[in-house]
Amino acid sequence: MHWQPNRSLPGSLAKQIVAWMTEQIASGQWAQGTKLPPQRQLALTLGVNRSTVQEALDELKADGILSSKVGSATFVSNDSWNMLVKQKQPNWQHYIETSIHRSNYQTIQLINEFEQDESIIRLGTGELAPGLLPTIDIKASLQQLQLDGKTMGYSSPQGSLKLRQALCEYVTKRGITTTPENICIVSGGLQALQLIAVGLLETGSIVFQETFSYLNSVQPFQSFGMHLHSLTDNQLHAKDIERIRKKRQAIHYTIPTLHNPTGRIWSLEEKEAFYMMCESIQLPIIEDDVYFELAFDEQTPAIKSFDQSGQVLYLGSVSKTLSPGLRIGWVIASSPVIKRLADIKMQMDYGSSAISQEIVEHWLRTGLYEQHIHQLKAELKRRAQLIESLLIKHFHAIASWESPKGGFYIWLKCKEPIVTTELFMQLLKKKVLIHPGYIYAPYDTHHIRLSFAYSSDAELRRGMDILYHEIMQILEKQRNE
Repeated sequence: MHWQPNRSLPGSLAKQIVAWMTEQIASGQWAQGTKLPPQRQLALTLGVNRSTVQEALDELKADGILSSKVGSATFVSNDSWNMLVKQKQPNWQHYIETSIHRSNYQTIQLINEFEQDESIIRLGTGELAPGLLPTIDIKASLQQLQLDGKTMGYSSPQGSLKLRQALCEYVTKRGITTTPENICIVSGGLQALQLIAVGLLETGSIVFQETFSYLNSVQPFQSFGMHLHSLTDNQLHAKDIERIRKKRQAIHYTIPTLHNPTGRIWSLEEKEAFYMMCESIQLPIIEDDVYFELAFDEQTPAIKSFDQSGQVLYLGSVSKTLSPGLRIGWVIASSPVIKRLADIKMQMDYGSSAISQEIVEHWLRTGLYEQHIHQLKAELKRRAQLIESLLIKHFHAIASWESPKGGFYIWLKCKEPIVTTELFMQLLKKKVLIHPGYIYAPYDTHHIRLSFAYSSDAELRRGMDILYHEIMQILEKQRNE
C-alpha cells in the first residue's frame, strides 16, 4: 500500500481517501469480505491523522460499501452494491483466512512495510547497511567467474558441487567434518527451517526453543500445525520429556552463537551439556549458526562438531555477512535428511540461484570472503561501541544491557514494563522503527532488540535520542497517574 492523498489537490484528504478506497473495491483489488487494516495502521500508511481515516470510513459505511461490528474490524460489505464485484471476483478474503500459512503479527507486518521507507531510522533491522556490503568487489568478481551454459542452468538437487566442496573445507573452522553428500544448498536460513518443517516433521510436533526466540517472529513451523514450546535456560524437565514421549516427533531449535535476539554466546561447557542432554533422549537439534563469523572474539566449536550420530542439523548462510540478496545458505545433516530436504526443495523452486552459488564459491575459494569478514567485524565493533556509548549516556538509569560480543544486536531491558504497541506506534510516528521484545516472546514488555548494523552514525544518534525521550514521556505519564 504505497498510495497517499495529495495535499496540493483540491478537495479534502478524507474525500481523496474515499475515492481511492472505492476504486480499490470497484477494480476488485479489495474483494468482498476483505478485512481493512486497523485505523491506526491506515493513518500511518496514508500519512494522515486518524480522524481523517475515521471520516472516510464513516462515509463509506454510510453508503453501505464498508461494514463493521462493535469492537471488530472493518470489512468490504456484502451488500447489493458490492455484489457486482463479487460476481467478477472470488471471495479472496475467505481463501486467505482459511489458508495453511499464518499471517504475521501486525507489528511485524508494519516493520516489513516501513523498512522500505528511506526516511525511517531503522533501530532494529537484522540486516547489514548497504554501505557494508562488498558491492564493488562482488561486481568485480563476476568478471572472473567461468560461466557457461551448464553453469547457468539448474543445479543438482543438493546445489552446486563446487560450492558444497568449498563449504566442506570452510566449516572445518567450526570443528565440523563433512562431505558434499551431507550438504544441501538452500535459499537462506529461513528456507532451511521451512524445508525441515514440511520435510521432516508431522503436524502436532513440538519445536523446543529458548524463551526469547526468532521463531516467534516468523511462522515456518506454526503454519504447519507444529507447537512452539519455550524452555528456561534450555533445560528439559520431566514434564518436557513427558511431552516428547506423548508426541511422536520433537526437535530443538537454538542459536548458540550470537543468539537472535539476545546476542548471547554459549560457553563450550554449555554446548556439550546441551548436546548430551538431547542425545540422551534422542532429541534432534537444529543449530542455527548464521551469525558465528561476526563474533568479535574467537569462538568455541559448533555443537555439530560433537555430533557422531547425525542428530544435529546445522544451518549456515551468507545473508548476514556477504549479501542477503544472494539468498544462499546451507544445511549440513545426515545423508537421508539431506536427500529428503533436497527433494522437497526441487519441488518448490528447482534450486537456488546458480549465479549466486558461483559467487559464494568463488569468494570462499579465493579467500575474498574471509578478508571481507575481517573488515566487516572491525566496522561492526566500532558501531557497537558507538551505540553502547549512547546507551550509557541516556539509558543507564532506566535500563540494562550486556556489551555486544559481535553480530548486530544489543538486547535492551527496560526496568519498567513500557515496551508496548503504544511505544512502537509512537516511535513510528517519529520515523523510528524498533523491534519490541513481544515479537520474540509473547507478552514481553521490557525488551527492545537494538541493531547497530544498519543505520548510519547520525541516524543512530538521532534515533536513540528519540527513543529515550519517548520512553521518558511514558515514564513521566505513569508517575503522574
